[in-house]
Amino acid sequence: MQAELQRAMASLGTSTSAQQPRPYFISYEVSDGISTTISAQYGAITSMASAHRRNADIQVRIGSAQQDNTHGDHRNSALTTVPLPLSDDREALARSLWFGTNRGYARALDAYLKVKTEQQVRAREEDNSGDFTTEAANNTARADLQPPPAPFRIDTSVWQARLRELSTALQQYPDVLFDSVSLQASTEIDYVVTSEGTRVATPSRVARLILVGRTRAADGMDLFRVETFESDDPATLPAQSELLAKANVMAKNLEDLRKAPITEPFDGPAILSGRAAAVFFHEVLGHRLEGQRQRGDEEGQTFTRLLNKQIMPTFISVADDPTLASFHGNALSGHYAYDDEGQPAQRVDLIKDGVLDTFLMSRMPIASFAQSNGHGRAESGHMPTGRQGNLIVSSTHMVSDAELRQMLVDEAKKQGKAYGLYFEDISSGFAVTTRRSPQAFSVIPLVVYRVYVDGRPDELVRGVSIVGTPQAALNRIVATDDHPAIFNGICGAESGSIPVSAVAPAMLISEIETQRQAQGNNRPPILPPPPVAAPAPEAK
Repeated sequence: MQAELQRAMASLGTSTSAQQPRPYFISYEVSDGISTTISAQYGAITSMASAHRRNADIQVRIGSAQQDNTHGDHRNSALTTVPLPLSDDREALARSLWFGTNRGYARALDAYLKVKTEQQVRAREEDNSGDFTTEAANNTARADLQPPPAPFRIDTSVWQARLRELSTALQQYPDVLFDSVSLQASTEIDYVVTSEGTRVATPSRVARLILVGRTRAADGMDLFRVETFESDDPATLPAQSELLAKANVMAKNLEDLRKAPITEPFDGPAILSGRAAAVFFHEVLGHRLEGQRQRGDEEGQTFTRLLNKQIMPTFISVADDPTLASFHGNALSGHYAYDDEGQPAQRVDLIKDGVLDTFLMSRMPIASFAQSNGHGRAESGHMPTGRQGNLIVSSTHMVSDAELRQMLVDEAKKQGKAYGLYFEDISSGFAVTTRRSPQAFSVIPLVVYRVYVDGRPDELVRGVSIVGTPQAALNRIVATDDHPAIFNGICGAESGSIPVSAVAPAMLISEIETQRQAQGNNRPPILPPPPVAAPAPEAK
């Protein structure tokens, strides 16, 4: 990689023609990964595959760091992705990189000409920051370059049996119309070499076990539950007994959801469990603090002009710390040593005592922030942007769970509500950050209860969607509990799908707005499922 990059920098743009300027920056990022996936459904294995892939993301920048071919809408013009040989064949690797670099240089030339033309006819931009930051080289000594992690040793026969058993457990519930159980194990090493002298290698290992169950209510509403377990080795995933218990709880919850009443639109107090609060902060706050969302004519820039101002209660602080591999002994998906631009991972204190302090920065500068803070992240085949890693929410106004629940009841009484809401689990959501749409969010809870002020038992409801605007929602946090919970997941955005984590305590929000989800009109199956044999006794 380094030899071919140096040859390209020395050779490209040597023509005397003004139409072929020299590139001022080239980088190669190679992702080399080996993965195994086993899936089961309805008590049987449905797929099993192993794969080895190598891809090179080649960046070519022409012009200068102040203005280059990536300016404005042309950001992706710098990137060319090519597959690489799986063998360590030096000549074949060099030829592949050469091919990709030439193609990338041609794309960059075309885009740079368009950028210069557009600048002559467009009005002055709100943020006239440059297109690329200047960073010190991270040149890892050859002796310190980490070797690729050893592929997992997976006993496929053992894992097939485990997945079949888990799927069979879900199959025992006739109202669970669909189940899926899968093991995903991968090892990867990412190499980054740049013309500035950066040279890093970052290995990673992850094993995930995912349980999915779906059902449909009599009125046509589709409902689902997901449980994900993660470790750095399949051998340290939870024991089978624990997984079977989780599968049964999930299936029983789906049966209860089928019979639960449909929610009504609500505007009042609610508690988000720790896991629910973690997802909530990731969607509602985290995406709006990504650096690239603070510039550009299309971005809503929700918090851009609130720097150094209070945007949350003073007892809340928020950091993003990808240097953390675990939290209270639990693995964090958003951990990495170097980001996808070769910059060292850094802890970033985003909000201190309710005051906005900074943003998540890649190598795209914005007004007041001309340096990366190690958060340039991307899936292979995408340009890196500022993204979350491990978002950590902390609080200095903590109470016990019992006190938090009583505060919910008291707040509901104060507002004249018959009940408050308790959100036990949230699956995902989306955040609108562009100017052409309202600066709103929508988050989809999976398990929601009404907590009645008159002491009646909590009531499970279905079809709830949390909606609102970020500044209003975040300023209505009243208190939190004293034990944070973890959300691990995969987040999709313009730079692709990447692993992330969020950590947050349960929190009481004085006012949250919910609406009914789209219901659907497909009735449950008319033909009942075929009979299922009782599971065999567990082997000793």
